[in-house]
Amino acid sequence: MLKLSFKNRIAFNYIITTALLIFVVFFTIYSIVKYSVYNHLNDDILKEVENHLNEIEIKNNQYHLIHLNEWNEREHNTLDVNPVFIEFLDSDKQIKEKSPNLKNESLTFNLDIENNQLFDSKLLNNKIRQIQVPIHSESKIIGYLLVAMSLEDASMVLQNLSQTLLIAYPLILLLLFFIARFIAGRSIKPITSIIQTADVITKDNLKSRIELPQKKDELYVLSQTINNLLNRIETAIEREKQFTSDASHELRTPLTVIKGTLEVLIRKPRTQEEYLEKINYCVAEVNRLNHLVDQLLMLARFEDQSQSLKKENVVLNAIILEVLSRFSNTIDSKKIKITANFSKDYNVTSDQYLLSIILTNLISNALKYSNTNDSLTIRLSEGNKIVKCEIIDSGIGIPEADLQNIFHQFYRSQAANHQEIKGTGLGLSIVQKLSQLLNIQIEISSKEGVGTHVILSIP
Repeated sequence: MLKLSFKNRIAFNYIITTALLIFVVFFTIYSIVKYSVYNHLNDDILKEVENHLNEIEIKNNQYHLIHLNEWNEREHNTLDVNPVFIEFLDSDKQIKEKSPNLKNESLTFNLDIENNQLFDSKLLNNKIRQIQVPIHSESKIIGYLLVAMSLEDASMVLQNLSQTLLIAYPLILLLLFFIARFIAGRSIKPITSIIQTADVITKDNLKSRIELPQKKDELYVLSQTINNLLNRIETAIEREKQFTSDASHELRTPLTVIKGTLEVLIRKPRTQEEYLEKINYCVAEVNRLNHLVDQLLMLARFEDQSQSLKKENVVLNAIILEVLSRFSNTIDSKKIKITANFSKDYNVTSDQYLLSIILTNLISNALKYSNTNDSLTIRLSEGNKIVKCEIIDSGIGIPEADLQNIFHQFYRSQAANHQEIKGTGLGLSIVQKLSQLLNIQIEISSKEGVGTHVILSIP
């Protein structure tokens, strides 16, 4: 099967549709002309029948022409432009009289045709239109009147028309094909641009974009959609590169520390206390490394938003109190004042495990970045089909310039100024990802030296 280009396929499909339409139009024109010609001829024949029936006289079940001489002298003597042939038959269908223009020929009585019905026949191999009309006398057929007119002129008109239409048909289609091909080529020009742009796009070159057409049609939407897709791919790849770089750095740091500590430890004999100190230090770094790996795995696990959720009825109060109890040592050591008095149970339909991770990370951050004798307030309220959870601390706060970056992976605000506070910079990235999965809206406001206010709107 011949393979056509997209442009030619468009033109070909257009031509098929147009060919059917033109065929219907031409067929209709031909049918109308044919009907008009035959209708006009039929009217003339019926008029001749009426005139000639008025020229006969019936007596004693016999008929004869009233003015035979005048009838012989009229237009039936010659073959006119559209001659009329007349023939009178008796009851036995034998010729009684006929128009002189028939000369030695005669009209044929067709036994298979009903009386008074128009039909096509032949005379000297020429087409004629004929009718057979019975002549009655007191309900008895005493003869027949045969009237015929030549179909040569009508046939010539119809033949010329059909030839003209048949010749014009393929020429029109051929002309329309080239016109449609030209128009299709102009119409799919943006597709050529898309192909050219796609050819130069690689993983190392994602900057190219498709030029948008001037007309805002389907191709404009397609080009815009592909550009948006390229934007998302470029953003995802850049984020992936940054994540890989940051993850490599974060993983390399504790490994380097462990390696350096062990190398120092084996250079010379140490006391038992020195061995214990260095080993405990390495264990702490291993724990930090484990925690980092767990965080990375969690991010990777929930990167796909098709992750199945186990939604159930969850009592928010119970989760918050459970999280606070896990951090009781930190709360006691820093003497942080906790305010978490709830007037009633607040129920939501959500994934309890994921919701617990969100609250654990947020409360952990609030406690981690709080100083001794600071306060932590947790409030719950309900309205407009959502439960609002507010976590308010009076810790060191976040500078306003850093707020836009707090959800970025491995980002830690002013980490160099607070080296005593350990962390991976992945906690809020996990919180944001899980909040999106659970359709939870999260808002964070903070002021340096005053504290941080987190609002969760849980449907």
